[in-house]
Amino acid sequence: MTPELTRLRDYRDLLVWQKGMTLAKAIYQVTQAFPDTERFGLVSQMRRAAVSVPSNIAEGQARNTTGEFVQFLSHAVGSVSELDTQLTLSAELGFCWGAKAQEAHALILELRKMLTALRKKLSSSR
Repeated sequence: MTPELTRLRDYRDLLVWQKGMTLAKAIYQVTQAFPDTERFGLVSQMRRAAVSVPSNIAEGQARNTTGEFVQFLSHAVGSVSELDTQLTLSAELGFCWGAKAQEAHALILELRKMLTALRKKLSSSR
């Protein structure tokens, strides 16, 4: 791993993990107002995808190799993209709008950039 990442005590030190946790909480707040008929549909899917982001970052950082970390970061990018699609669909269906939904969307875009940059940095250091 790169020198900066080897100095980390654990995944909680990573800004990208902290942002992932913020996104997960934002998605839980956004989906609270969804119709009850979506409890086992979009709500469940979105919450699972949101929790998957920081979970994959944490699991990847805890692995023994940079290659494994990169692989788990790729899973996190996939979950962020999945969540972006689901949030867009939810907005188009009229399930979410306003500041909370905009905040979640901004976090999604920021996290995608951060994860991609970290993945590139780690890949080039191998």
